[in-house]
Amino acid sequence: PEVRNAINHQLITELNAAYEKARKDDSVRAIIVTGAGTAFSAGLDLVAYRGKSPLEFRRFIETFYLEMTEILYKMGKPVIAALNGPTLAAGCSIAFSCDMLIASERAIIGYPEINVGLVPAMHLILLPRLVGKHKAFELTFTGDTISAKTAAEIGLINHAVPHEKLEGEVMKFARNFASKSPLVMKVNRDAFYRGLTMEFRAGIADAGDALAILASSEDSIEGMTAFKEKRKPVWKGK
Repeated sequence: PEVRNAINHQLITELNAAYEKARKDDSVRAIIVTGAGTAFSAGLDLVAYRGKSPLEFRRFIETFYLEMTEILYKMGKPVIAALNGPTLAAGCSIAFSCDMLIASERAIIGYPEINVGLVPAMHLILLPRLVGKHKAFELTFTGDTISAKTAAEIGLINHAVPHEKLEGEVMKFARNFASKSPLVMKVNRDAFYRGLTMEFRAGIADAGDALAILASSEDSIEGMTAFKEKRKPVWKGK
């Protein structure tokens, strides 16, 4: 917290380990990521990485971008980012790798890498897909920050809420997700992310296959039976 959760190799290694532990734990039904102290993350620890060789920096990038995104791709459970304060540069990489983002109105979001002679890397690829080419260009090439309210208005995050309501709002979504069948959640989430990189018709076919596979599962049968009997379903994850 004293360095506003600046990102280094140790932090990312520990975060990836926590993600992997949550992924393998069947009792975990939703994951919340937030920052210690008053910031979500101020971005890369510039002091730690200034002057590093390309090879050393590449090793960090592999752990950060490639390993983290691969773990999250396979997570099978919803991951919510709770932006409790400034979310900048590499901090955005952690935040926008999550499935949902809910921010305190105290949060600001931005990509100031260009101001210190760096490239916002994955955001050159990710941001245009989230907010379109022109807004993404503005955000990554000016280095300016935007408020949580503006981020919500342009669809960059899901919701901006008063700071004192952040935890409650995040927990509301986490409890909602946790109430669903873990099997259905995993199959749905996997199909959702496969579809993002598929040709449209192939994606529709893939989603149809996911539905067909689920329809005969114990949880799907239980869900439809519970609906008919006007009761809450009891999920088995099968």
